[in-house]
Amino acid sequence: MNEQRKDILDMLAEGKISAEEAEQLIAALERDQPTAAPGPDARPKGKAKYLRVVVDAIEDDEPTRVNVRVPLQLLRAGVRLAALIPPQALGKANAELMKSGVPLDLTQLKPEQLEALVEHLDEMTVEVDQPDARVRVFCE
Repeated sequence: MNEQRKDILDMLAEGKISAEEAEQLIAALERDQPTAAPGPDARPKGKAKYLRVVVDAIEDDEPTRVNVRVPLQLLRAGVRLAALIPPQALGKANAELMKSGVPLDLTQLKPEQLEALVEHLDEMTVEVDQPDARVRVFCE
C-alpha cells in the first residue's frame, strides 16, 4: 500500500474525513498515478479481459514467436450461442470433436459455469520451459 493511500485510511479511521471523502480521494489517487510499464512476466491486476498464449521457440535455427490474445468476451458469446444450437446438432458436433481427439461435451457448457471458469483463469498462469521453447498461457 502506498503512503498516500495509508494517510487517507488513517484520516478515515480518526474520523477526520467521511467514508465518501476517503473514496473520492483514493479514486483521485488512482487516476493520478502514472502507469508503470510492466515487466515481461508481470500481469496486470484486476478483472481479466483476455486469454493470452505466448510461444517462443527455435525451429530450424530460426526464432519463432506466437502471440495470441483471445477476448474472454468471445468465449462468453460462444457459450451463449451454443445454448441456441439444437440438441441433434450438438450430438453431431460432440461426435466430431471426439473423433478429432477433443473430449468436450458441448451440451455441458453453461453460461454460469463459464463465469466461474473465467474467474479461475484469471488466477492461472501456465508456463512450459524446454531447451528450445517457452510456452505461457495466462489471463490479462
